[in-house]
Amino acid sequence: MRFLNIIAVVAVIDVLLLIPLIWASRWVADRHDLVAVLGPVHGFLFLVLIGLCAYGSLQKWWGWWFPILVVVTLGPLGSLIGDWIVRRQLKHEARAATGSPAA
Repeated sequence: MRFLNIIAVVAVIDVLLLIPLIWASRWVADRHDLVAVLGPVHGFLFLVLIGLCAYGSLQKWWGWWFPILVVVTLGPLGSLIGDWIVRRQLKHEARAATGSPAA
């Protein structure tokens, strides 16, 4: 669960970074100086997200669908969706282990 929290934090930071990056793009504000800084930071965070999700897959905490989802959705959106799916599965498994009824 702690590892999922790390993925979620990186994804949220990346989403918050994408807002000014999209604004600074040539289609909106044409701010090349800002894109030159934010673009590589987003690229780095994208690679970190893929690495974290792939590491979790190698540890068999979840399937390879998680890093593939991150790649297909270009980063934070896929990792947040995958995070939600895995957390839901973990809660379901915890309920099943304790014998609590599903909510």
